Amino acid sequence: MIRNNEELVEPNALDRVTWALRRAELAVLALKEQRLRPLGLAASHYTLLMSVHSDPGLTGAELARRLNVTPQAVASLVARLESRGQLERREHPRHRHVQELHLTDAGREILRAADKVIAGIELQITGGLGPQESAQLRGLLDRVAETVRED
Repeated sequence: MIRNNEELVEPNALDRVTWALRRAELAVLALKEQRLRPLGLAASHYTLLMSVHSDPGLTGAELARRLNVTPQAVASLVARLESRGQLERREHPRHRHVQELHLTDAGREILRAADKVIAGIELQITGGLGPQESAQLRGLLDRVAETVRED
């Protein structure tokens, strides 16, 4: 039984760096969702399209690992983007049961438009911080990623 006066977490739990990172992540994600919606995209669509653009020929399994989601989640996103003609599956040259993902012309066109939206968000953030703080934040975030990465 939990008593009303019992401390379940430390009093400063919401002041942790991890909570600040999460608040920032959620705020940026909400803005991405809002601004990508007129293009008919969700932030997850942009992320998938960007990943395939940067590394054409990824498989669904590779993409799931990179995006830290389940293969089923990737399959659903791929199916949606494929039905829109923005993504296509191609048979792997050596492994006929493996399918590689590639952007179509329509996929490149929507990615170009979406990236302009994301660049606008980037400018909003960096404009509010200024060049020095933006560079500092980027460096700190890179260090956070290195610090928590499990090898």
